[in-house]
Amino acid sequence: MPELIFHRRLSVAPMMDWTDRHCRYFLRLLSPDVLLYTEMVTAAALIHGDADRLLEFRAEEHPVALQLGGSDPALLAGAAKLGGQAGYNEINLNIGCPSPRVQAGSFGACLMADPQLVADCVRAMAEAVDIPITVKTRIGIDDHDSYEFLRDFVATVADAGCSVFVIHARKALLSGLSPKENRQAPPLIYERAYRIKQEFPHLAIVVNGGIDSTDKVGVHLEKLDGVMIGRHAYHHPFWLCEVQRQVYPETDYTAPDRESVLRQMHGYLQECAEQGVRPHVVIRHMMGLYTGEAGGKRWRRFLSEQVQDPAAGGDMLLRSLAVFAL
Repeated sequence: MPELIFHRRLSVAPMMDWTDRHCRYFLRLLSPDVLLYTEMVTAAALIHGDADRLLEFRAEEHPVALQLGGSDPALLAGAAKLGGQAGYNEINLNIGCPSPRVQAGSFGACLMADPQLVADCVRAMAEAVDIPITVKTRIGIDDHDSYEFLRDFVATVADAGCSVFVIHARKALLSGLSPKENRQAPPLIYERAYRIKQEFPHLAIVVNGGIDSTDKVGVHLEKLDGVMIGRHAYHHPFWLCEVQRQVYPETDYTAPDRESVLRQMHGYLQECAEQGVRPHVVIRHMMGLYTGEAGGKRWRRFLSEQVQDPAAGGDMLLRSLAVFAL
């Protein structure tokens, strides 16, 4: 497969239980250039489990990055190799998740306390594949939340061969907060990411956290190499069309209309049904398609009821269009 040239100016964050292959296929219909990420997959699951199922994706999803979780350099190298062979465009190491379950596995945000181990992991993965190895991290953990702590972490990991850092501009609290609270309670300090870019101009720095408007996207792109959108892109997916135009003005892009996206997803749903995939598994990612539009609430209610009905046919997406004629 020839090398795919892609940009990091716009990406959608890896989100557990959300950014699966069906979600990514849907989002790709809205933005042809956004860099998409998988949910986090543990290296151990790939090495010891059903790697083909865990790595499955469609060619239409490119550019797409595989996010790995782990702390064993050898396991991560093996998992990265599997990801490279599967055709992913990038391997990303999760150093940002603060959940107790992830901490129990000795990976995620807690690894910020051991930058040399992270460097060893990055070096092992970089030696195993010829695609970029990137790191998604926080600005700090617990009481280790100074700029100097982040700077030293980035410097150590960059020396091991990582040239791309996605910085979630909040610190992580490893106890006392739920994963949801860790996405909201610690304050956002974007200036830390800006300073990292100033001190390490040769590195690509992408910022993540609280980005929910085109104005914010524009502000960050004046100072950094990219923005990563999380939950706002999931709940307001059609907004990606607006951001696509803003971030990639040089492309010949015409935003699709919602009905055409829905009809394309109908075809995709039919293909998935032939493979035994239940409609809900696909449709749940589409619930924000008509957010803010007249009839949008009725449309979501219709689909929510239909996917619970085992007798509902695979044409429910097309039938949902009748909601707007009421």
